[in-house]
Amino acid sequence: MTWRDWAEGACDGIRAAGQWREPRDLDAAGPEGKLAPDGRPVVSFASNDYLGLTQHPAVVAAAHAALDRWGAGSGAARLVVGSRPVHSELESALAAWKRAESAVLFPTGFAANLGVLTTLAGSGTLVCSDELNHASIVDGCRMSKGAVAIFRHRDLDHLRSLLAGRDRRRALVVTDTVFSMDGDTADVEGIAGLCRREGALLVLDEAHAVLGPDPELDGVDAMRVGTLSKTLGSLGDEAAASPSCS
Repeated sequence: MTWRDWAEGACDGIRAAGQWREPRDLDAAGPEGKLAPDGRPVVSFASNDYLGLTQHPAVVAAAHAALDRWGAGSGAARLVVGSRPVHSELESALAAWKRAESAVLFPTGFAANLGVLTTLAGSGTLVCSDELNHASIVDGCRMSKGAVAIFRHRDLDHLRSLLAGRDRRRALVVTDTVFSMDGDTADVEGIAGLCRREGALLVLDEAHAVLGPDPELDGVDAMRVGTLSKTLGSLGDEAAASPSCS
């Protein structure tokens, strides 16, 4: 069997299962636009541009100014050619907003969760993950070197039992604050209390939240992962660290 034969057979199988998906062009600035292939007018209710900031004049003007000043790309990684001042300024502003010691930018939310979880969840770590965490958290857990334990959705008693039985291993608890498919929310205060008592690191992914909740995390080692691509109407992700994690 040639690679072409294999690819065509795989595609035929996906179509036969009714699972074939392909993108369509949506010519739009904001929620209203024209949808290919026939150009019919539609209103999109599926966007992650929660506050409409992708079209805000101040956001668009700032993007124009950045292009005029620094061009369309950095040319290499920050550790090779250095950071642009605007990136360092944004990290400082994000850290102040999240009441964190420091923050670091990532190009995507997927990169942020992989970066945070593979860095912090090394060997000898128990990673406790809510069963409805979204895909990039799942992939970050899988790619880490920690032992992964899945706790039942929003079940603090189950999480407590996993933390109590971890022996001498370090523990990391990771959860969405707002769950993308069900739309319900984690008991952040309850999870933070468990992490405080058990000395576990708390990783909160705030990608699907709008501007809250803003949890009280005093005495908790915590990383807050948040997106710039949705509520803030731009691109990328950030992770903000409590002082003990910086």
